Order: sequence, then C-alpha cells, then structure tokens
Amino acid sequence: MKRECAMVIAGAGEAGTAAAVALRNGGWGGRIILIGNEASLPYERPPLSKALLTEEDDPTPKFLISPERLAELAIDYRQDQIVEAIDRASRTVILSRCERLSYERLLLATGARPRLLNIPIADGCQLATLRTYADAMKIRNAIKPGTKIVVIGGGFIGLEIAAGAVSKNASVTVLEAGPRLLMRAVPPGIAQRIQAKHEKAGVRIELNSAVAGIELVGDQSSVVLANNRRHAGDLVIVGVGALPNVELARAAGLAVDNGIAADDILATSDPNIFAAGDCCSFVHRLFDRRIRLEVWRNAWQQGAAAAANMLGANASYQNVPWFWSDQYDQTLQIAGIYDETSTPICRNLGAKGHITFFMGDNGRMVAACGFGDLPAISKDIRIAESMIGKRLAPNVAALADPTIAIKSLAA
Repeated sequence: MKRECAMVIAGAGEAGTAAAVALRNGGWGGRIILIGNEASLPYERPPLSKALLTEEDDPTPKFLISPERLAELAIDYRQDQIVEAIDRASRTVILSRCERLSYERLLLATGARPRLLNIPIADGCQLATLRTYADAMKIRNAIKPGTKIVVIGGGFIGLEIAAGAVSKNASVTVLEAGPRLLMRAVPPGIAQRIQAKHEKAGVRIELNSAVAGIELVGDQSSVVLANNRRHAGDLVIVGVGALPNVELARAAGLAVDNGIAADDILATSDPNIFAAGDCCSFVHRLFDRRIRLEVWRNAWQQGAAAAANMLGANASYQNVPWFWSDQYDQTLQIAGIYDETSTPICRNLGAKGHITFFMGDNGRMVAACGFGDLPAISKDIRIAESMIGKRLAPNVAALADPTIAIKSLAA
C-alpha cells in the first residue's frame, strides 16, 4: 500500500499554527494535520497576562486562525487531542483517541508548562498558574477591588499579572526569591526602574523572599517564607518559570538538552522530525550557542522556518530574539542575548526612558534592553535589533550619547 504523505504537527500554539500555514503557502500539496490539546481554535497567549485580565467586556481568546481559513488552506485541525507516542521506525504517531497517523515529516511544537513549587502546600489552598485561556479567566474572575493577591515570582508573567491586578484595585504583593526583579532577563538599572513603577502603582514587592510552604488559614492561603514571615492571600499566583514539554520526544529516543534538541535548521536528532517554539532548544549561529526561547515572536518565526526546512530549504534559523512586556503605560523591550561577560553601555533618554546596550568581547552588539515610552523605546530597539543581526560593532561612546541618533550608527 502506498504511504499517504502528510505533514503532522504536534501542538497548535503559535509555532504549530504558523508552521501549518507556511507549509501550505510553501507549496505542500499533501495533507497537513495540526493537533491541539485544547477544545478551541488556536489562540494567542500574550494577551492572557495583559489585556485579558483588565478589559471591561467579557473577553474571548484572540484566535490565530479562523475556521474559514483552516478550510481554505485544507488544514486538518484535530482539537482536544494530543500525540501520545511516536513510532519513528514506521514514521507514525498515535493520538490520544488511539488513531494512528503516518507522517512524511513531523513537527514537535509541544510548548511549555508552568513550573510548579516543590514545597508543602496544604489542601484547599487557592493557587493559580498562567498558561491557558482557562487559567487567565480563573485569575481574572478572582481579581476584584480589595482582593488580596500574592504573586510568587518577580518575572515577566508575575509582574504583568501584578500590574493588571493592582489596576483593578486589588491588594498585590510580589515575592521574589532573588535580590532583584527579572534577574536573568534585564540589567539591574532597568529592573530598579520597573520595581519603582510597580511600587508607585501600589504593588508591594519583597525581595530575597524564599517561599517555604503554603498553609490554609481560614479561607485564605498563607504563604510562609523561609524567615517565617507570612503573606495571606485570597489567591496565590505562581510565576516561577516554565518547563519545556519534552516527554513525547524523550520517549521516542530523541535528543533532549534544555528542550527538544535541534540543530540550526530546527531538525532534531531524527532528520524527519523538527521542533519549534517554547519546547525547542536550538543552535543559534549568531550567538554561537544552544538556546531556548519562550517568546511569542520566536515561536511564530520558528514555526514558519521549520515548515520551510521540512520542505527542503535547509536554511539556518538566525533571527534575532525580540521580546516585549507591558508594564502599566510603559514598554519593556529586549533584543538579542547577553550574559555576564557582555559589557553594558547605558543610554539615558531622560523622561522617555532608558536603554542598555550590551557589547561582546569582539566589540559587536549582542543585545539591547529598553524601558520607557513606547515610541522612543520601540524605535531604538528596532534599530539595535538590526545592528545585532548585521554583527555591527558601533562606537560605544556614541551609543551612550542620547544626542546622537542610533540610526546614524547602523550604517
């Protein structure tokens, strides 16, 4: 019997949906099967921690694709299902309803899940994490004037939820185990500005606050710190990072390294299986290292890139990482990747904000991080992103001088 050619995609988030569309637009004439584990159309996740928590009208997900578009592209969307197993020898996958599908190429876009706390938690405590629309609605429905919200984790998700909750007149406390907010993501100066913004809005922030347990006291959840201090909340929101969903890949014998390990063309250790999005760690030639990114734009771009390479393009994925976060009326934007060996160059924009550029050992710009007014920050970070991609080494004195247009350094 002749094998039926199909491109199968496990995961219907940003990466998987982008890949399905790109496969059809790229000329694939066979079947495209997109498998999602939620009982809805694929939807965007960034609004879940932003507008969905605060908008007045009853919110609905912002769908990535319509039923009409799925039909137009002849994409077979299997909602509320998961891939249970991969049989690499026969190039088939087994779905949760025991259906077996043959694949020409398989894309793993299985995403990530919230990291859970490894501490004693009493039965009956009200906890929430944020990953899905249902998670966001639980948090939204709990945020009311006077409600006590305790957020564990001073990362992007925790701070965006804190901003939304305090804007709805809830009482909000953020507990961060480290010595400052956003430890791995932004430089200290920008972290201090973000903390000041939150505190001015009424958010209570406690640093160096390791959580030892959560107890039920009356009808509230009491967060117990290592120093025995307590913070009682009507709802405790846990935002301590995410774990890539690698179990399917590992069970199939694929290489795993902080995610499903892929090369620079997003192929896994099996050349017929690709990976993209939050679940994927890949070799980034621009930074000469293996990285994994949990950001919206990367997922969408990687999905499209993986689709092209599934069709034979064999193109190295070297897009410059970019991320944004809403913090009240200001924006936080990051381009590139920096580490402790990078040299920071600060550019003070006065009332408009602040940008820190990071230079590598060879003088190349490797990252930029800005916080402030959207027009000013967006423009300069966009130019910095281009400079990083072009491997430019601009004059550091000029970078630090706000009177010199960054665009003039990008030639």
